[in-house]
Amino acid sequence: MDRNQLRIPFDYPLNKDDSPIQTYGCRANNPDICANNSLPGICAFTSDDKICQKPSRAWKKQFAKLSEMEDA
Repeated sequence: MDRNQLRIPFDYPLNKDDSPIQTYGCRANNPDICANNSLPGICAFTSDDKICQKPSRAWKKQFAKLSEMEDA
């Protein structure tokens, strides 16, 4: 999968693999300066399952907001 396909906008609707502690793909506004960029097993760009294991601290709140929007 292309790196650009894994860049998911922060406010994009939830993916089935998203949770409060992980995201499918990368939802960082600027992945190039992410402290976890390209870390094996942590970064979506380098993991086989394309899951980011350490999204930003703001993700938990955004996940709740997006979940509410889905339920409405």
